[in-house]
Amino acid sequence: MSDIRKRIVDGADIADDHLAEAHVLDPGNPLVEDVYGAKLRPHTFEEYVGQSQIVDNLRIAIDAARKRGDTLDHVLFSGPPGLGKTTLAGLIARELGGGFHATSGPSLDKPKDLVGILTQLETGDILFIDEIHRLGSVVEEYLYPAMEDFQIDFVVDRGAYAKTLKLPLKSFTLVGATTRAGMLSAPLRDRFGITHHLDYYEQDELEAIVTRSASVLGIEIERDGAATIAARSRGTPRIANRLLRRVRDYAEVRAEGVITQPVADEALRREGVDALGLDRLDRAYLTTIAQQYGGGPVGINALAATLTEDVETLEDVVEPYLLKTGFVARTASGRKITHAALRHLEIPVPRASGAQERLL
Repeated sequence: MSDIRKRIVDGADIADDHLAEAHVLDPGNPLVEDVYGAKLRPHTFEEYVGQSQIVDNLRIAIDAARKRGDTLDHVLFSGPPGLGKTTLAGLIARELGGGFHATSGPSLDKPKDLVGILTQLETGDILFIDEIHRLGSVVEEYLYPAMEDFQIDFVVDRGAYAKTLKLPLKSFTLVGATTRAGMLSAPLRDRFGITHHLDYYEQDELEAIVTRSASVLGIEIERDGAATIAARSRGTPRIANRLLRRVRDYAEVRAEGVITQPVADEALRREGVDALGLDRLDRAYLTTIAQQYGGGPVGINALAATLTEDVETLEDVVEPYLLKTGFVARTASGRKITHAALRHLEIPVPRASGAQERLL
């Protein structure tokens, strides 16, 4: 370590526990499986189901970077939770053959946390920051020169003796993931050379994911059973795999281990998941708007207080799917329930004025 690097790192008072917040992983290391979600995550782009245009573009960018002998541009993935942002980051690391370092925006509380991770990166490594929109503004400032010039501008001493030292870094690729792209500052967003938005999966893609996961887990599943689970997975692979595990438990205890359509239906009914994939919290959200707030509009803070849930949980987990299905409308004055949601919940549709009809 150079004198400048040693002075900066020592001056930042970086402790081992801060460095431990990043998982320093190399391809082939068994710890990789912890970050990749054990057995169910795909290990190659060929195994990855869905998001075909994004995967194709990533493979082109990776191949081009390899041919140039260059570092892959920084990558930003946005979209609802559970669609595969972390998985894609891991696959990029595997394809490039570099180390994989994973952390999250909330864990990078102070600049020294980030500096400790950046100084450990080797050439070609991938730094994955989940929930990157939750980075503090001070920490974010340190990322700008690191992303653009592969260096950290570090101020030492104070007052008249203050000086800026430039700590050189090895070239790396930052992969950021966010469920709220709108909360990213423009300077940070503009420093990503590759940006992709992940959308919900189609029914046939989720069926393929469920079938593959069942095979990996050693579960016997019929096509209709896989289709039933896929239809109730809210377009999200993470939910599909979670529901598959719960149906597996029921099948092993009550159905001789075989997942058929009736078995899947009964298991998911017991889990409180209805035919469209709505769970108890979804229905409580919609019922609260319909019955306690007269169909809306109602503010998100009032809803969260009534349901005793965090605002972020409602905005990031509950609302995206309900908006996609057309069960909720966001208006300037708050959330409103739609006629489609009322019919699904079997709540009588109230007579509405012309203006209200247009909103619903």
